[in-house]
Amino acid sequence: MNLHEYQAKQVLANYGVPILGGGVAYTADEARAVAERLGGPVWVVKAQIHAGGRGKGHFLEEAAGGKGGVRVVKSLDDVQEAAFQMLGNTLVTHQSGPEGREVKRVYVEEGCDIARELYLSLLVDRATSGVTIMASTEGGMDIEEVAEKTPEKIIYQPISPETGMSAFHARAVAFALGLTGKQVSAFTRMALSLYECFVASDCAMLEINPLVVTGDGQILPLDCKMGLDPNALYRHPRLMDYRDESEEDPMELEASRHDLNYVKLDGTIGCMVNGAGLAMATMDIIKLKGGSPANFLDVGGGATRERVTAAFKIILSDPAVEGILVNIFGGIMRCDVIAEGVVAAARDVSLNVPLVVRLEGTNVELGKTILAESGLPIISADNLADAAEKVVKAVREAQ
Repeated sequence: MNLHEYQAKQVLANYGVPILGGGVAYTADEARAVAERLGGPVWVVKAQIHAGGRGKGHFLEEAAGGKGGVRVVKSLDDVQEAAFQMLGNTLVTHQSGPEGREVKRVYVEEGCDIARELYLSLLVDRATSGVTIMASTEGGMDIEEVAEKTPEKIIYQPISPETGMSAFHARAVAFALGLTGKQVSAFTRMALSLYECFVASDCAMLEINPLVVTGDGQILPLDCKMGLDPNALYRHPRLMDYRDESEEDPMELEASRHDLNYVKLDGTIGCMVNGAGLAMATMDIIKLKGGSPANFLDVGGGATRERVTAAFKIILSDPAVEGILVNIFGGIMRCDVIAEGVVAAARDVSLNVPLVVRLEGTNVELGKTILAESGLPIISADNLADAAEKVVKAVREAQ
């Protein structure tokens, strides 16, 4: 689950990380009121969407003023005008996709005297099975661009999960970033607080870009992205209140309500599979046979008929889907339950695309009988390769 910038900074502040004063606003008048409370003479008005690159982005509507989603302003009137131009309009960034995201709130923050811009993040590192600090002197840039063009400017500091983070880890990063004097101790205190926040909040990723050194030597997070592990959210009811469902893909949101693991992709063949490994293999073999998967969807090992029906409807709600492959290995999951769910959903939604079903395992013969006697145009497959070939062929013939 991703947080907005202002939400992430609220979480950081709870762990003692120093942040600039600011406030969220849902109207232009509210934005002006926040700026008045903060005092001047400089403010920054930031569009709040779940996508990076806001400052370099652009709005689709002319009414948005032709500027990006992060604006430095020097009067209360300009604060109000910037908020008015952003709110209700669509911001497109390199991470939002061409459709962009509607701005429903802005964050008004104090300005500061920036002497240097750095990059800092904490992430779960599969290579070390722990948390790794990643930093760079190239703050304000996309870290992917830095990694591609100047990888030597990226600093990695792994943290052992057995010992946790110590001051020497933070000092090593501080020295590598070229910090000196009191800046080193300020960075060390902040980095230790960030690590505490990361672990205690079950973060998957925490990125500060840029981390700035001010003219008077302070170390401050000017922007912050925070992603939380969705599997651990039950331990953080307060953080759950930060969830912004309007920023989530509607189909992925609906899937989460039925405890389905669904990720929308760019292809045309919808997939419904039980088990993440089998789902990955199914997508791979679809590509191998010349097709392209439209989604990853794992219904789980103990899905009910209702969950299977919901999964089928979610797949069909994607207008890009031109065919469906159901691939089920019945261990805990019974093939007859899958078959009943598929038949019920196909009847409810008036199936109008080719459907290929491959069943194997518990109650497989009963499942095949249910499909065969349904009266629906369901194509049966003997194995995974056969299923992939048949669905790719059916989609091509239907075009």
